[in-house]
Amino acid sequence: QEQLVESGGRLVQAGDSLRLSCAASGRAFSSITMGWFRQAPGKEREFVALISWRGDSPKYADSVKGRFTISGENAKNTVYLQMNTLKPEDTAVYYCALGWPAPSAVTSTKGYQYWGQGTQVTVSS
Repeated sequence: QEQLVESGGRLVQAGDSLRLSCAASGRAFSSITMGWFRQAPGKEREFVALISWRGDSPKYADSVKGRFTISGENAKNTVYLQMNTLKPEDTAVYYCALGWPAPSAVTSTKGYQYWGQGTQVTVSS
C-alpha cells in the first residue's frame, strides 16, 4: 500500500529554521512530482513548494520564496523542505503530496493522488 510519511514538525520561535522530511513507500514511483502544502486553522490547504523528478525547476509560493527550499532524493522518493526565517504566519499543518499533475494543476491539491498525514509546525512570536 502506497504511503507518505512526514516528519520534522514542532514548535519553534520566529526566526528559527526547521526541516521537514517526507518519504514515499509502497510501490516504485517514476516521473513524479512531490510537493508540500499547508493548512492553517480555518483556512484552505495551500501550495507551498514542489519538486519534479522530470527535471523541471522547483516551484514556490510567493509567501515562502527566498525562505524555504525544497529538495529531494529521487531514488528514495524522499523530499525535504528546509524552512528558514520562520514567521508566525507559517504556522500550519504541513502535508506532503505526490502525483503526476498536469502543468495547470501543479499548485492545486487536485493535482496530487497521494497525501501524507500531516505534521504540525507552530511558530511562536
